[in-house]
Amino acid sequence: MSDVTIYHNPNCGTSRNTLALLREKGIEPKIVEYLKTGWTKAQLEDLLKRMGVGAHEILRVRGTNADELGLTDPSVSDAAIIAAMIVEPILVNRPIVVTDKGAALCRPADLVLSLI
Repeated sequence: MSDVTIYHNPNCGTSRNTLALLREKGIEPKIVEYLKTGWTKAQLEDLLKRMGVGAHEILRVRGTNADELGLTDPSVSDAAIIAAMIVEPILVNRPIVVTDKGAALCRPADLVLSLI
């Protein structure tokens, strides 16, 4: 399989497990450590479109200040959440994997199997 990308946080067990599962299947993905590289509005909008979800579905709450920022309120717009994710990349849940079959937030890690 070509062009597999994982948006990865090496400090996250689920992210490490997903990467290991890809490698067990003989796939060496492009690894994007998004906490280092950050996000752009276009990247996030593209990922959400590929995943068929809204920004609330990839918002990481645990271990972040999402509640304090008011982002967990269902009335908060995708645009507001995306803007916050650009400023604070940790607000994006991980890992997100993109293949030619689609994209998904792979929590739990075995969800990646549907993409390969």
